[in-house]
Amino acid sequence: MGSAKKSNSAERKARIEEMRRAEQARERRGRILTIAASVVVVAGLVVGGVVLVKKQSGDDSAAADAKTSGHFVAGKDGVNTWKGTLGRTHVTTTVHYPTEPPVGGNHNPVWQNCNGDVYTKAIDNMNAVHALEHGAVWVTYTSKAKKADVDALAAKVKQTPYTLMSPDDKQKDPIMMTAWAHQRTVTGADDPNVGKFLEEFVQGKQTPEPGAACTGGKGQ
Repeated sequence: MGSAKKSNSAERKARIEEMRRAEQARERRGRILTIAASVVVVAGLVVGGVVLVKKQSGDDSAAADAKTSGHFVAGKDGVNTWKGTLGRTHVTTTVHYPTEPPVGGNHNPVWQNCNGDVYTKAIDNMNAVHALEHGAVWVTYTSKAKKADVDALAAKVKQTPYTLMSPDDKQKDPIMMTAWAHQRTVTGADDPNVGKFLEEFVQGKQTPEPGAACTGGKGQ
């Protein structure tokens, strides 16, 4: 049983590393294409800018009306799972989420960088939710969390692709972990549930867009 778990863990790590390499290759290709196409893009924007702005404004208004519905169901393992609908529309208008931190829903078109990124200031929920959509696990903490725990968790996040960490004084517990449609509270950095949550939900089965980028988005 132990060897099977080690094998699964090794396979997951290998898959994530392969995704990271593919993502870096995509970024290099993207930079080349961006430079080559810049003149064409600018010309297109000049011609169609007014129409695009009007259309985008209308799309955002419609998307903002698509509300997330449902509720948490508590599992015996301590993980709360969202049962219901989680919107996945890209919007630029403000989204008010029913949970803090949010576990999904409509979100900003730009994802929060989540390649083991540790933020020392609160981040925008709308960007963080986009990172969750890409299969990231988001570690959050309040001012009540012990500094030793915060430091230890930050070190763990920095070593784990598809994770991010930030303070959130609006949440109910000192330390929480969130993935798309899943969330739990942990007691500290040495809580075994930290590793279990990361193992299950980093690029886990719940991921709406597995393998999507966790770099090239929004930083602090």
